[in-house]
Amino acid sequence: MKIICIGRNYAEHAKEMNSPVPTEPVVFLKPDTALLRENAPFYYPDFTSDLHHEVELVLKISKAGKHIQPEFANRYYEEIGIGIDFTARDIQMQCKAKGLPWEKAKAFDHSAPVGNFVHKSSLGDLNNIGFHLEINGQKVQQGNTKDLLFNFDVLVAHVSQYFTLKTGDLIFTGTPEGVGPVKRGDKLAAFIGKEEMLHFEIR
Repeated sequence: MKIICIGRNYAEHAKEMNSPVPTEPVVFLKPDTALLRENAPFYYPDFTSDLHHEVELVLKISKAGKHIQPEFANRYYEEIGIGIDFTARDIQMQCKAKGLPWEKAKAFDHSAPVGNFVHKSSLGDLNNIGFHLEINGQKVQQGNTKDLLFNFDVLVAHVSQYFTLKTGDLIFTGTPEGVGPVKRGDKLAAFIGKEEMLHFEIR
């Protein structure tokens, strides 16, 4: 399986990163070794001193497909969950400054904690899903899919023009504004609506 991530899919997040608002989805990948499941603790890597949280809704691909048209894209995912796209911000800035790829900052081991998934039918209007992240009980990020620059179906269709989607692939759909640092001892909890879907500790 592969982890496909979408960058800058909320305009306010693009602005807070001093980045232009994209005119098409920004796509990057994480390997399967980036996954962190079952609320296992996350160990702060020793190569960064500026690790940031980015909470995102996650699509789980339910059948193989490529060159999918947007009007058929909803047939290729049945479950939606939530995850964290951890970013070593200092490493990312160093790489960007040199014009280099920045996978080291995004795709390292366990950089993609993923929580529970629910059937999309239980979430009502997919263009109006609220979600948020709490650290030590304090809300630090909140978003709603109504603010997506590119909705789920557009993302699935776009990505499938370049990569064959396979059953079990995950698409991280982008983070809203409010990204920021975490530290050892922090307890993170991610919610879709009022339901906690993911929780773990930074060690």
